[in-house]
Amino acid sequence: MTFETVIGLEVHAQLRTQSKMFCGCATEFGLPANTRTCPVCLGLPGALPVVNKRAVEMAIRTGLALNCTVRTTNQFARKNYFYPDLPKGYQISQYDRPICEHGWLELQANGTSKKVRIRRAHLEEDAGKNIHADAGSLVDLNRAGTPLIEIVTEPDMRSADEVVSYLKSLRDVLMYIGVCDGNMEQGSLRCEPNLSLRPAGSGELGTKVELKNINSFKFVKDAIEYEIKRQTKVLSEGGTICQETRLWDIERNQTAVMRSKEEAHDYRYFPDPDLVPLVISEEWIEELRATIQELPKDRHRRFLQDYGLPDYDACVLTSSRALADYFEACVALFAEPKLISNFVMSELLRELPQAGTTVESSPVSPERLVGLLQLVHDGTISLKVAKEIFPELFAGDKSAAQLVEEKGLRQLSDEGELQSLIDAVIDQHPAQVAQYRGGKETVLGFLVGQAMKRSGGKANPQKVNALFKTRLSP
Repeated sequence: MTFETVIGLEVHAQLRTQSKMFCGCATEFGLPANTRTCPVCLGLPGALPVVNKRAVEMAIRTGLALNCTVRTTNQFARKNYFYPDLPKGYQISQYDRPICEHGWLELQANGTSKKVRIRRAHLEEDAGKNIHADAGSLVDLNRAGTPLIEIVTEPDMRSADEVVSYLKSLRDVLMYIGVCDGNMEQGSLRCEPNLSLRPAGSGELGTKVELKNINSFKFVKDAIEYEIKRQTKVLSEGGTICQETRLWDIERNQTAVMRSKEEAHDYRYFPDPDLVPLVISEEWIEELRATIQELPKDRHRRFLQDYGLPDYDACVLTSSRALADYFEACVALFAEPKLISNFVMSELLRELPQAGTTVESSPVSPERLVGLLQLVHDGTISLKVAKEIFPELFAGDKSAAQLVEEKGLRQLSDEGELQSLIDAVIDQHPAQVAQYRGGKETVLGFLVGQAMKRSGGKANPQKVNALFKTRLSP
């Protein structure tokens, strides 16, 4: 029997607010344990939550970017369970009245486009963090109360590749609209695939297994592919799949049982009595809709159409809003999109991580980069020279023109001087000249190389090549 894989996804994205979901504690990452807590996020008796308006705005903007309907009246609920890192004994979340629902997101996988339906996107607070060591377990509650938006899909994906594509597309959207920093290593974006198998052609869903809190694209792909093989083996041997939550063990490259999978009724949801329903006006929704600029997929299509870029270039350049803005600022100054694209992807994106900085803080502004590429375009320097001096341009404050003049890197482009070089080469290599005139065109490379050698590498190779062809034509 062959089986079809069915996958739905839950993604928890940390919202980029300065304070927590229901209190004023900071959300800054990496601070000493338990230094950003208060009676509200510690769940102390008598402490009352207050909704973070900025988090609500980010949730609405997320829903709009994901083609969701925004509920004008939504409700916070208590999700009851008992873990050491959940100080209140419940998590404030949303259940039957989420802030956003019924959306979709387009993905690209295996050369095809596909829409994944989004069932809901709701606000909730994060739990703390358990830290396990040989001497025992500790709890850090700095993260407790951090605002999250949980985005839940329908079971529309059929492979690990589709899941990874969806995650990358979602991450790009969230980063584009500025609601999440997308830092998976720090836990700002975590995903939980729900995976089941069913006989090929069947319309019924199989028993699902949830893979918990995975925080990298590679681990998501590895965990799903392992779980598909594991469930296939169990079912092929006549066994049954247990509904459970499993962890991905990165050292053993396998999933492991964490606990049996809860149903919604196990959490005993009920409306939070300390929080009134959120009422959102249509005017507020439209104000926030107006703040959503061009999204990654739309910008990608426009880069293909307006600039004639290859798909790969467009994908790289639109992977972040800042990088796409940088590229377009360059093109606005210098209408050579492919030259700019090549240089940005090869040179700028190499230097930025080495310097520990971002494109927003790049020491080479669009104006300075364009100044360098214009020298290449007009033949003042070669592309090879531009790449050689770019690290110095990146590290200093001199312009490209200053560096070229100081280092004597200007190309020899005067036709009279180049013609003298060519004549000398022709006189010294009559055999090769005869071969070229006899139809052996590959010899031209040798002749151009000799001219470049005589010029000390300063001759403009394109002009030398063209002049040789003219000089040796019948």
